[in-house]
Amino acid sequence: MAKDKKKRKEIKRKLLHKYRLVILNESTFEEKISFKLNRLNVFVTGTMFIIVLIGLTTLIIAFTPLREYIPGYSSTKLKRQATELTYKTDSLVTVLNYTNRYLDNVRKVLRGDIENNQTNRDSLFEQYKLDPASVDLTPIRQDLLLREEVELEDKYNLFERDVENLGTLFFSPVNGTLSQGFDQKTKHYAVDLVAPRETPVKSIADGTVLFAEWTTETGYVIIIEHQEGMTSVYKHNGSLSKAQGDLVKAGEVIASIGNTGELTTGPHLHFELWRKGKPVNPQNYIDFN
Repeated sequence: MAKDKKKRKEIKRKLLHKYRLVILNESTFEEKISFKLNRLNVFVTGTMFIIVLIGLTTLIIAFTPLREYIPGYSSTKLKRQATELTYKTDSLVTVLNYTNRYLDNVRKVLRGDIENNQTNRDSLFEQYKLDPASVDLTPIRQDLLLREEVELEDKYNLFERDVENLGTLFFSPVNGTLSQGFDQKTKHYAVDLVAPRETPVKSIADGTVLFAEWTTETGYVIIIEHQEGMTSVYKHNGSLSKAQGDLVKAGEVIASIGNTGELTTGPHLHFELWRKGKPVNPQNYIDFN
């Protein structure tokens, strides 16, 4: 018992025995820093430092992106990406299976295997097929009377005209004198309207400007697209008031009379009208008088 007590006193004495840690200048042996220590203080300080270091390391790993570099640890972003890829893969597999079934059906049709299928669509309606020879196509009396009535109305219809030439009436592009008309034989797909310089040139209808530029042969040209496949062309203008892509209204000024381009002999407007890509006579649509 006395021996154990003596041993405990010896351990206590060693733990509490004071030491001095001195830092000296190697050249002059001048004392710079000194600490009073004992083994208990060193043990307690080291333990606290290790605990703080472990805590800081845990916080850094738990709340910073560094945790993603730990083997076996997966981040929320990686989980979300994995889930999205799983859904996409499942969708692709479904589409692939559907495509394979479709291709198999196409191959059967091309090889003629579908004709031998018991569930062939034609075989389902085989019992409902009619023999053309057994069908009476003779018109009934009411049908004959209706045909006679329609023929009689068409016969005495005084307002029947060529729909292609009737078209839609447009505004006159300029107030001027008609000097040359539309002539398909000479490939003059336009009418020439003579007017003084700077006379306003107007749009014949609502539309969108497709082209508005200078050309060598026809000078300042503007082309407007209208409804029902109609396109109007205005050439040899002195100036343009609209640009490509502009929206214009019927009767709105788009240019002025001029004498520009090589193929002109005086101030006038060379006006063309096209319908569904084919030239038409403007006089069938516009009253130039």
